[in-house]
Amino acid sequence: MVSTIAVATDGSATASKAVEMARDLALRCNAKLVLLSAFKDSGRQARGDSVEVQWATSNSARVREILSRAEDRIRRDGIECATRVEEGDAAEVLVELASECGADLLVIGNKGMQRRVLGSVPNTVAHRAPCSILVVKTT
Repeated sequence: MVSTIAVATDGSATASKAVEMARDLALRCNAKLVLLSAFKDSGRQARGDSVEVQWATSNSARVREILSRAEDRIRRDGIECATRVEEGDAAEVLVELASECGADLLVIGNKGMQRRVLGSVPNTVAHRAPCSILVVKTT
């Protein structure tokens, strides 16, 4: 039984395809959906900067806003939804957050998998995730 579905997103068009697949699965399984994301902050933010300047220069603020908007859309569909975001290496953060939220399934887009080098996020997550993985063809 799948009760918690986690989905990795960075707000990109390709990641949105993975979010839509996860949303559809959550509806079918009557499961909770958890939006996961990772960021590497630029560290350029100054104390006196306006909110607008902080948003424009902070990866954290942008990611949190993207997740908030996605969460609102998903909740309007009647799906219980939460967000989790942390700073760090994307693959490591996604694996950690999926474990922390008790995900039964982690949905991730395939962007980067066609490269034949070690280190693509979907490849790393697929090998380290604590749960089943669904890799969505997004590219």
